[in-house]
Amino acid sequence: QVQLVESGGGLVQAGGSLRLSCLASGRIFRIDVWNWYRQAPGNQRELVATITTGGITNYADSVKGRFTISGDNAKTTVYLQMSSLKSEDTGVYYCNAGGLLTSWPRTAFASWGRGTQVTVSS
Repeated sequence: QVQLVESGGGLVQAGGSLRLSCLASGRIFRIDVWNWYRQAPGNQRELVATITTGGITNYADSVKGRFTISGDNAKTTVYLQMSSLKSEDTGVYYCNAGGLLTSWPRTAFASWGRGTQVTVSS
């Protein structure tokens, strides 16, 4: 009922930058929180960054000062600006969003995108 589509991944050299996007569509009444997760081969999925509808952000210690999460005014897209990339940032980046559907009574949802690959070469 809610689709999330990530884009913007790719191959970049260490020290470079990438900007990921996540577009939400479907029966969305409201998105309350957006998250970016990543998963490296052999590792568990980890939370990288969060932004709430009020604009409150939170970051994993490993990316603080290098990554910035933001949303658009229409509240249908979230971005992850990644700078000073390191080889350990390599992985599949997933978008996750939670909020309410347009159904009545309001029903909560939590959806995931399929991920976008980020590879940082050293």
